[in-house]
Amino acid sequence: MSISLYDISVASYLQIVPAVTKLLEKAVAHFATEGVEPDDINRWRLHESMLPMRFQLASVAHHSIGTIAAMRSGVFSPPDYDHKLDFAAMQAKLEQARSELAALQRDEINALSGKPMQFVMGDLKLPFTTDTFVLSFSLPNFYFHATTAYDILRHKGLPLEKRDFLGRLNYIREPKA
Repeated sequence: MSISLYDISVASYLQIVPAVTKLLEKAVAHFATEGVEPDDINRWRLHESMLPMRFQLASVAHHSIGTIAAMRSGVFSPPDYDHKLDFAAMQAKLEQARSELAALQRDEINALSGKPMQFVMGDLKLPFTTDTFVLSFSLPNFYFHATTAYDILRHKGLPLEKRDFLGRLNYIREPKA
């Protein structure tokens, strides 16, 4: 069995994006009992030198569905970071990413395999293929920001387990008799 571009990108994103969404639902319910407003969660960070939760969540969306758009267009750039999006807007952004990812067709994504693309940030232009971009740039960033969001919530006291991060695993399910 060979692994496809769809498997390494869309399937990976569809495992973690819903898990991050569930982390946020748990956070809202848990921290409401402590009088914490959801928009306060958006401002939390692990360290003063790190970007806040809002940025981590926006990056999870951008490094998932934004990567798919970049594979189609051939160019990936950092997003315009909106410092004003509230917590509900961040949740909606993740749900929109999940919905768009779920609608993607395996053949459509696999047809993008091996295509040239660039990472562009100002004057910096780095050439990739779609596959090497996903493996060496998108997935590491995607997991970094999802993990940082998880870590912020754990650091603030949300009782989470590893399986909360892992989401729904892609194991082979036996057909029901």
